[in-house]
Amino acid sequence: MSRSDVRATTGLCAIALLLACTPTLAQQWPMRPVRIIVPFPPGQAADIIARTVAERLSTTLGQQFIVDNRPGAGSVVGSELGAKAAPDGYTFLAGGTSALAINVNLYRKLPYDTLRDFAPVTNMTEVAMILVVNPSVPVANVQQLVALAKQRPEEVSYGSSGAGSVAHLAIELLGSSAGVKLGHIPYKGSVPNITDLIAGQITLTAETTPTVLPHVKAGKLRAIGVSPNTRVPFMPDVPTVEEQGVRGYDVRAWTALVAPKGTPAAVLDRMSNEVVRIVTAADMRKRLFDLQLVPIGSTREAFAAYLKSEIEKWGRAVKLSGATVD
Repeated sequence: MSRSDVRATTGLCAIALLLACTPTLAQQWPMRPVRIIVPFPPGQAADIIARTVAERLSTTLGQQFIVDNRPGAGSVVGSELGAKAAPDGYTFLAGGTSALAINVNLYRKLPYDTLRDFAPVTNMTEVAMILVVNPSVPVANVQQLVALAKQRPEEVSYGSSGAGSVAHLAIELLGSSAGVKLGHIPYKGSVPNITDLIAGQITLTAETTPTVLPHVKAGKLRAIGVSPNTRVPFMPDVPTVEEQGVRGYDVRAWTALVAPKGTPAAVLDRMSNEVVRIVTAADMRKRLFDLQLVPIGSTREAFAAYLKSEIEKWGRAVKLSGATVD
């Protein structure tokens, strides 16, 4: 037998052995604790979701699932750690819109690439962005806001939790779709952004449902539109931006689970199936709804396609905004 024949035979044997072992690998995994990296501080939405899911996984899979908070540099620190971890099925990343779809378009030199360095597992939850104005602003809907911006553009300014944030880019997409230019005032986080909006220092912002809902209920802010193309169950009387004439407008913030590229497919499949089962269970749906979060639980294939479309969408938004980070 020639050397080439030996190499070919060896390769075929290796593939056959791998295929034969794949079901066993999925059944045996996990055999030690599993780490879920969260690139945000404790208490934020991604952290809450990750801890809730990790608790259930620890019970159902018989090994401890540990949440490892690694905040910093707009989620880059933790995301890079996840991208460069060993692809052995014992490290996952609970990333979201910024970490996985915006940063790849925003940063000039990002130490990871979402599509190259991560394998999709599932999209766990999403949360709506709500357009809110100070009650003193004479607009009750998106059409009136657009009309005001066209008549008196110098009077319409919006705040965000930072340049390149979901809030910033969501309104840039709105302005571009509606044909108006709105003045951007970036803040260091959502708290000072909302504080100045309530004080009347800015005209509007777009923030997540959990952030703005208490202020809307208290009459401190007025909701004029929701960003997904379907109405939000927590604010059913507020029409979508698309319903109000801005065609194709669909903006959601989401939290998903990914793994380092090269993680065995059998492990990815099992992790995806378990997490989907957890987030779509009746008691978990209620728990997430109480937090104004919508459970998703997409398949690996569906999330992979969605992730690509989100990277493209936010790429357009970053280009419109002109925002970059070195």
